[in-house]
Amino acid sequence: MIRATRLSLACSTALMALGGAAAAQSVTIGITQNNVGVDSYQTTYEQAFVEAAEANPDVDVVVLDAGGDVSRQIAQIQDLVQQEVDAMIIWPTNGQAVIPAVRQAHRAEIPVVITNSNISEEGFDFVRSFSGPDNIEQGQRAAEIMCDRFTEQGIEGEARIVEITGQPGYTTAIERSDGFQQRLPEVCPDVTLVDSQPGNWNREDAQQVMEAFLVQHDDIDGVYSGDDNMGVGALNAAMSADRAEDITFVGATNFAVGYDAMESGEYWGSIYQSPVDDAEAALQTALDVLDGEDVPFLNYFDTPKITQENMAEFDRPVF
Repeated sequence: MIRATRLSLACSTALMALGGAAAAQSVTIGITQNNVGVDSYQTTYEQAFVEAAEANPDVDVVVLDAGGDVSRQIAQIQDLVQQEVDAMIIWPTNGQAVIPAVRQAHRAEIPVVITNSNISEEGFDFVRSFSGPDNIEQGQRAAEIMCDRFTEQGIEGEARIVEITGQPGYTTAIERSDGFQQRLPEVCPDVTLVDSQPGNWNREDAQQVMEAFLVQHDDIDGVYSGDDNMGVGALNAAMSADRAEDITFVGATNFAVGYDAMESGEYWGSIYQSPVDDAEAALQTALDVLDGEDVPFLNYFDTPKITQENMAEFDRPVF
């Protein structure tokens, strides 16, 4: 899927009409995304990215979607290299598998910005900057939310939890799980993680995983999900089994469905992350790199904790 936003043409035409002495300095930025259709976060991200580009008269963008297919994304990166784009933004389908293609872009002297989910460390030498959330910190903050809730309930010495992770091999899924599992024993050393299974960023898959957890484990006090889409799937399974009332649900990337479930008192907390901020930051990072600015390699934006207790401070997500 290819969509191009051509924004500098009208400006260039107008300048030529004035005599052609000055020409608009436009840049072309290509982006290949993970899987726009898989969830509303990625759909909103793409819309925000295109809108941000349209607001800048000196930017042309080529917008691609890998549809979750690693081989397709590699081909898209190679195609952008052939097009000789000025900069490239990649939302990796798989942080390890895309490294050879990223190396090709680097060898072609095309600066690469990784967005949302970082590539594996072996590819860092070929990347100018990562723009996105600190996913390890998100996992850590989710563990703190879970522990604080158990402490309020007086069960921090005996609670048992299960985890539903994102897509296997996907850096965001790995980092959020690592952050959660690293931080939980630090803040609640007596809480036990009894099981962890992937939900693939999919609500229906997560619901099936939770249904299996409920059969396998008689005592579940908490569920941590790598995003709210999966978290609500787990909640739905628990509600169907009439066990949701005794379980604390904590997620990440606060989706509208998670926000609404918090508002109704069924879902406890999450990590607030805006796809609009994510998209705008990626585009601006690429532009800053092209302008020769000193851009940090890890260019994080903040993702605060949100729970039933403080949710009034946050707008309902648009995705």
